[in-house]
Amino acid sequence: MATRLVRFLVPGTSGRFRCGGLSVELQTARLVASLCETEIVTYRERREDVPFLHDLLRDESASDHVLWIVSWGFDVPGLIRCLRGHRVAYHAHSSGYGFDLPPGIAVLAVSRNTLGYWGDRAPRNPLFLVPNALEQAWLDRGDRADASGRERPIDVLVQARKSSDYVLRRLVPALRQRGLSVEVQSGWVDDLVGLFNNAKVYLYDSAEYWRGRGVTEGFGLPPLEAMACGCVVFTSLNHALADHCDPGRSAHQIGCGSLAHDLQRIQAAVAEPLRWRPPMAELGVLLQNSGEQRLLERWRQVMTDLDQLQGQWQLDAPLSSPSTWRLRLAQMLHRARRVVDRLPGWPKRS
Repeated sequence: MATRLVRFLVPGTSGRFRCGGLSVELQTARLVASLCETEIVTYRERREDVPFLHDLLRDESASDHVLWIVSWGFDVPGLIRCLRGHRVAYHAHSSGYGFDLPPGIAVLAVSRNTLGYWGDRAPRNPLFLVPNALEQAWLDRGDRADASGRERPIDVLVQARKSSDYVLRRLVPALRQRGLSVEVQSGWVDDLVGLFNNAKVYLYDSAEYWRGRGVTEGFGLPPLEAMACGCVVFTSLNHALADHCDPGRSAHQIGCGSLAHDLQRIQAAVAEPLRWRPPMAELGVLLQNSGEQRLLERWRQVMTDLDQLQGQWQLDAPLSSPSTWRLRLAQMLHRARRVVDRLPGWPKRS
């Protein structure tokens, strides 16, 4: 049983769908194409250059040689229903959407945080860790040489999207009042690597953004991209950011205790960046583990395992786990029986 075609489902590919999730799916499809044929399929936006989901379902029958990859958070339950009878895997970025998965739907988690979420919620489904990868440009062009000696014109770089009110309304004005050059970037940038290479310190504070939406930071590439460009990173440590942000080593916590404490540390990092950056050996290992080649190795193993499971499921149904309410009810009944058994004069169960 060998997968011959992997179809990555996205809502659309035009500018209005542009986001980190779309970039990751396109990048992953490109990488997996070296293992087998891949195809981007849309399900909201019709385009002449890509297939449309409902056209394919109308014109084709289910095949064990085709694997469909769903990923778009709130759309996942509906897509799985549409694809009933087909081979489906869930490329899981953020977690916390609240849905459950049918037995046999594999979870390809991009972070340990998401892996742990589904390890709790779907412990009998096949679970895999396939972290997002830094695009090669970050590794090739990122200026992280300790002794480069090049002056960076931006003291502090902030990306407006996902940033907290604390960073934008309190910390940034306070840093500027102290004479630091602070750039708040918004909108599309053609050369992000070049932008990051020009900054000494990078601030990323997404905890409140994601908490307000009720879902998680799926992977958190921006701090990793900043490290690849030699920036000192101050970041929140929510969700998947804790996978690769080791406070006091690879990165530093932002919003840590008080505004004055942040100002003192950021000023010190701007004055002496090398003292605040991670050791080069540790950074090298972190970036190597985040490269596209390492991700491709993981996908190769995932495809092998999924093909083996598909063959086994033709003989034996996928395992499933009881729903949460059934588990809680069973535990409540068990506790109630123990209480009853202790009552004087109550007949004991054999």
